[in-house]
Amino acid sequence: MSAGAPKLAAATLRPNRRRLREDFPIFGAHPELVYLDSGASAQKPQAVIDRVSRFYETGYANIHRGVYGLSAQATEDYDATRRTVARFLNAREEAEIVFVRGATEAINLVAQSWGPSHLVAGDHVLLTELEHHANIVPWQLLRDRIGILLDVVPIDDEGGVDMAAFRALLGPRTRLVGVTHVANATGAVNPVAEIVRLAHAAGALVLVDGAQAVPHRPVDVQALDADFYVFSGHKLYGPTGAGVLYGKADILRAMPPWQGGGDMILSVSFEHTEFQDIPARFEAGTPDIAGVLGLATAIDYVGEIGWDAIRTHERDLLAHGLKLLQEIPGLHVVPAGKERASILSFTVEGIHPHDLGTILDRHHVAVRAGHHCAQPLLAKLGVHSTVRASLGLYNEASDLDALAAALRAAQRMFKR
Repeated sequence: MSAGAPKLAAATLRPNRRRLREDFPIFGAHPELVYLDSGASAQKPQAVIDRVSRFYETGYANIHRGVYGLSAQATEDYDATRRTVARFLNAREEAEIVFVRGATEAINLVAQSWGPSHLVAGDHVLLTELEHHANIVPWQLLRDRIGILLDVVPIDDEGGVDMAAFRALLGPRTRLVGVTHVANATGAVNPVAEIVRLAHAAGALVLVDGAQAVPHRPVDVQALDADFYVFSGHKLYGPTGAGVLYGKADILRAMPPWQGGGDMILSVSFEHTEFQDIPARFEAGTPDIAGVLGLATAIDYVGEIGWDAIRTHERDLLAHGLKLLQEIPGLHVVPAGKERASILSFTVEGIHPHDLGTILDRHHVAVRAGHHCAQPLLAKLGVHSTVRASLGLYNEASDLDALAAALRAAQRMFKR
């Protein structure tokens, strides 16, 4: 358990879904709330809230700078979080964990540091149609800057990555493959280990966007052999403003700093600056210390519950939700390949998704309606927007019952 993290109550660990819900104070403040938007951002357990509050109330100081007691303790706790994250991802060493604001910043860091120093005009970056905008736009910016080429792997009829097309698109100029582990708009789970194996055989590196994966399944970056893996803490029941870039140590050491400032330098003169080793060279300025400490507690929280319990719970909820939605006439669930993870994205004939989202809110059901920062994917699917219900630890079968009931009520409204 990470330094300073509270011991979770034993009752939390029992497979009692009502008890898990009670760990999240938002539901005490809003007992009527049916929260089905964890894919955008997850609610926070009391343990995480307490850890952040306790740091500000009793232990606040900047890190890596002060020789006094408060600063030394804050530094020790912050550095312990790096060990927690390294264990969480099974990284080879702590230095492979870089703290950033979130998955978006992590991808931009790679694109703007590794990209210009390793790519030249005519090199290929290969993406998939399932990508979030955060794994598209940074590469477009780099394309416009240095003249790389972007290729896109299409999805197949089932909504997963077309692996035959992927193999065909890999070529001698492919330098990097950017792929989501779990698609945020549909929940499609990609065969990341196979994608990495094929990419490496072709001489390309792989960046995996794990923002939608890490809250729902264990991730072993050594087993995947991913070169980069990124995620955001706020989707993992942690605070906003704290995320992670994992990179293989030898690759990170060959990358120049992205941002300059305090804490990433060894020495500075007006003629020359000598930079720190990894990971410090990528962590300029004062970080979100409280957010990083809260992320450690969130990881501890998920670890105490256990992946077997989490996956069983969410698998059962997903099956229940799919059954309910498929029974509603005129409702179409967006395909998600051979495996779906905790996301139900759908449309309802005759009702715009934004209207549905507004009506569901009147029934205290919180979902996301829109393009989910995946406009190219939705365009491929032939829709402008969908309704997305995304699941978390705190959800129960009754939440999906409420969703189905509210959808039927919306259909009755539009038939008047």
